Amino acid sequence: MNDRVGLPTGIWQNEILTAMQQTVNPSVVDHCIRSFLWARLYAEHIGALDDGAYDENLLFAACIGHDLSTGTLGKGTSRFEVEGADLVAEILTRNNLAAADVDQVWEAIALHTSDQIAERRGLIARLTYEGIYIDFGKNAGLVTEWATRVHDAFPRLKMVRSLTDVIVAHAALSENAAPRYGIAFNLIREREADGETFMERTVSGGPWGE
Repeated sequence: MNDRVGLPTGIWQNEILTAMQQTVNPSVVDHCIRSFLWARLYAEHIGALDDGAYDENLLFAACIGHDLSTGTLGKGTSRFEVEGADLVAEILTRNNLAAADVDQVWEAIALHTSDQIAERRGLIARLTYEGIYIDFGKNAGLVTEWATRVHDAFPRLKMVRSLTDVIVAHAALSENAAPRYGIAFNLIREREADGETFMERTVSGGPWGE
């Protein structure tokens, strides 16, 4: 893997990325791109690039599209993870991907906030989860060599505050968008309690220092 900051291209890959860029906060878009780059580096670290279950294009779809519902395409009819999974699955299905591949991407997105579950639901779900949480500082030491280059190409732009804002805004659209004890529900409660979330405090004091 010679270019750690290169992105897959193709008809549906470009469609997902364009949908993100046209409808989602730029800070969140950069977060999703970095998540893919971290996930690919993590796959390399654990020796998964030669695993038969590894599919860089499916990983790209899951990581790039995992917050698609936080933009203008999100209607707030369900929690943002599930709504994002549905939106990306629609794009993949429209582009004639196999149902089993669509299901892998759907599950990876729908479970990306589900600690101890996502890691056990196959390689794509595991890598998606790990890539996303590297961007929050977990296992950041594994990607230190590439961190400056990745952040120069796709800057953080106060990502955690931006992401928290759009998740809370999406959750406000309906009761179904913030089921009790889901991450959106917890973020709303934390914001109401002291104006800052645990996620914001953790990252501000972590390796990325937002």
